[in-house]
Amino acid sequence: MRDRPPLFLAVIAAIGVVFVGLPVLALAVRAPWGELATTLADSGGWVALRLSLVVSLAATVVAAVFGVPIAWLLARGEFPGRALLRAVAILPLVLPPVVGGIGLLAALGRGGIVGRYLYDQLGVQITFTTGGAALAAAFVSMPLMILATEAGLRSIDKRYERAAAALGGSPGYVIRRVTLPLLAPQLAAGAVLTWARALGEFGATLTFAGNLRGRTQTLPLAVFEVRQTDPGAAVLLSLLLVAVSIVILVALRHRITQAA
Repeated sequence: MRDRPPLFLAVIAAIGVVFVGLPVLALAVRAPWGELATTLADSGGWVALRLSLVVSLAATVVAAVFGVPIAWLLARGEFPGRALLRAVAILPLVLPPVVGGIGLLAALGRGGIVGRYLYDQLGVQITFTTGGAALAAAFVSMPLMILATEAGLRSIDKRYERAAAALGGSPGYVIRRVTLPLLAPQLAAGAVLTWARALGEFGATLTFAGNLRGRTQTLPLAVFEVRQTDPGAAVLLSLLLVAVSIVILVALRHRITQAA
């Protein structure tokens, strides 16, 4: 049997739920539902949604590939400058997204310190591409993967890993068969939060990848563009993004709560 929360906490929580839920309810009330099919077809909503899913999933993969090793170093490593590494790793979490986009342009744009060599030597242009949109989303969302993974690694009882190593397990075997299974809930939670953040990314994507329909225009960018000429259509596209997010977060709710 669950304990009842104190009344004052329940009241504050109820106010918080209203504060978060009221804007969504207002969107649903103000939406011109009769124009839904026309809006999704004419505004490129379905194309933007598909691109958003592709970009956010790719960003989650990139964040996992680079974020998990960083979290491992932060949680298990002992070396000078670890505090500075942590600050740099989670900086995009507090950095304004548009600043992150400008930084990505300065680094990876055609005239950037790295991008110029990619373009001149290899003919690779990252900006204004779907891959560029994914990189921008990964940049702003990877701190969530790092924080979740680092917290999970710190919560693991190292005695299990030491026991496996004492029984002859190689470092790779211990990681595969002991550490990663114990870390799985935190990895899943980090992936879900990273995906959700990448799905809603706007500023860095617009600055670094542009707003090209069918190539870099994700659903948040489509909402921004449509809002300038058709506020009703912007409401409908916003609700589409809200609906997708809620469905995914509810479906994966156990993965998130298991990390607690």
